[in-house]
Amino acid sequence: MYHTIIVVGRLGRDPEMRYTPSGAAVTNFSIASNRRYSDRNGEQHDETIWFRISVWGKQAETCNQYLSRGREVLIEGRLVPDDNGNPRTFQRQDGTTGASFEINAQTVRFLGSRDDAGNAESSPAAPAGMQTEDDIPF
Repeated sequence: MYHTIIVVGRLGRDPEMRYTPSGAAVTNFSIASNRRYSDRNGEQHDETIWFRISVWGKQAETCNQYLSRGREVLIEGRLVPDDNGNPRTFQRQDGTTGASFEINAQTVRFLGSRDDAGNAESSPAAPAGMQTEDDIPF
C-alpha cells in the first residue's frame, strides 16, 4: 500500500533542527493551511488546519537554513498516524480534545520569496478567534 499527501501552507514558527544519536539531521516545524468557503446561507467561513512536519537528512539542513516563520511552502510526504492509525489526539488546556496531523516530508518546495515571509506577519495564518499554533501543546 502507498499514500502521499500534498499540503501548502505557511510556517507558524521558525524551524527547529537537531541531530539523532547516529548523526542524522531532522528539522521540525508546523504549517497552517487555510481555506475560505461559503455555507448554504452565503456566510463566509475560514478553516485553518495545522500540520506538524518532520524533514530528514540534507533537506532538513536546507529547511533549517532558509525557512522562517511566515514562509509559504509546499510539503509532499506521508501521514504519520498514532498506534491505531489515527491522527494523534491531545487535551488542550481548556479540556477540549484536539488532533495533530503529522507529516514525514519527502519533498519541501519553498514558495514565494524570502521577503514574502515578512508580509505574512501582517496577515496571520489563523483568523481572529481561531486556534493558533501556540494553542497546540507540543
